[in-house]
Amino acid sequence: MIPKPPNLLIVDDSTAIRKILLRVLNQTGLPLGQVLEAGDGKEALKLMEDHDISLVLSDINMPNMDGIELLRTLRRSAQWHSLPVVMITTEGSQARVQEAVELGATSYVRKPFSADLLRDKLASLLSK
Repeated sequence: MIPKPPNLLIVDDSTAIRKILLRVLNQTGLPLGQVLEAGDGKEALKLMEDHDISLVLSDINMPNMDGIELLRTLRRSAQWHSLPVVMITTEGSQARVQEAVELGATSYVRKPFSADLLRDKLASLLSK
């Protein structure tokens, strides 16, 4: 049986950034299933209830529920505790990135990012 390609969830309050990420993901050449989009952490959690997600790419700074709170919620959940979460950020403060890592972020990528960088980060996570 051929394994099903992984479904990804992009969480960012910027529609433009979500579109860029989608384009860059397509350029990586990685086998991907459905790529869903959410504008904040609350929207992401609702989508995750109805879809089988293999990896989350999340911005840190968002309204309603930011990426740190989303990560905190996922790590407290029995269902999503070990779900890979890659933080994507323009955050200048290393403290916010460090907080995400301490909460269990799998990895992080700073904007701007290239298709090669994203492919390298995601390839190892998606092959697990």
